[in-house]
Amino acid sequence: MKFSPIIIGTMRWGVWGADHSAKGVQELIETSLEEGFSTFDHADLYGNYTTEKLFGDAFSEMKIKREDVQFISKCGIQMPCKNRSYGIKSYNYSREHILKSVDQSLENLQTDYLDLLLLHRPSPLMSPDEISESFAVLREQKKVRHFGVSNFSVSQYELINDAFPLITNQVEISVNKVDAFYNGTLDQLILKKLRPMAWSVMGDYFTENSAQNIRLKTVIKDLCIKYGTEENQLLLAFLLAHPARIIPVIGTSKPKTIREFRKSLTIKMDTEDWFAILQASEGREVD
Repeated sequence: MKFSPIIIGTMRWGVWGADHSAKGVQELIETSLEEGFSTFDHADLYGNYTTEKLFGDAFSEMKIKREDVQFISKCGIQMPCKNRSYGIKSYNYSREHILKSVDQSLENLQTDYLDLLLLHRPSPLMSPDEISESFAVLREQKKVRHFGVSNFSVSQYELINDAFPLITNQVEISVNKVDAFYNGTLDQLILKKLRPMAWSVMGDYFTENSAQNIRLKTVIKDLCIKYGTEENQLLLAFLLAHPARIIPVIGTSKPKTIREFRKSLTIKMDTEDWFAILQASEGREVD
């Protein structure tokens, strides 16, 4: 599957964030496509199970060919809210739930297929065989073209991949959270010649005044001057420099910010500068 170089995350487009109208969503879609970003990341539960429909209603009114965009969605989290009567938050990867979730996402997005379906988070109760059977049905019915996971460890990925071939793992990576550089997640996908996706790519850099961020800002602000760039663009360039060919999922709900991230793709960061950011993140020299 071919993704755009930056994936547009929709989580904050609805009631969990900007609470955009259909017109606001259409502006975000138009801006994304103008910048060459044609892949849109969803999850069934975003906006208390409402954001997919918000997007689908807006997109259906636009003169955009479905084959010119890629839709990703996730399933598996059962979250109690006014739109769902679940008793507690839990995970469900039963055949019935996966198939039903995909049908609902297709209805919400007003499309015949998903380009990629991700299992949202690993469950202690997930059965590789049952998941594999569900994926096979969805592929045969042409409702989903590709399959992957999100937030899975190396062993959890292999558990599912051995039963049914996956194409990606979407995990949290940012200057604040660099675990994936060391825990084998990225190494695994490099070996398989697959590309990881990264969520929360800005981390808490702009929201927390932590000791880590104080160290990071000292380094990053100097590097912004060197590269003639903004902080958010440099934070993304840090991930893009990794040989795993990370595909960032940006979570902005502002057209201006989508436009800004285009420059991140052109920044060629020196190796020492990359390690200066890593050192600031971890608060120590590399071993």
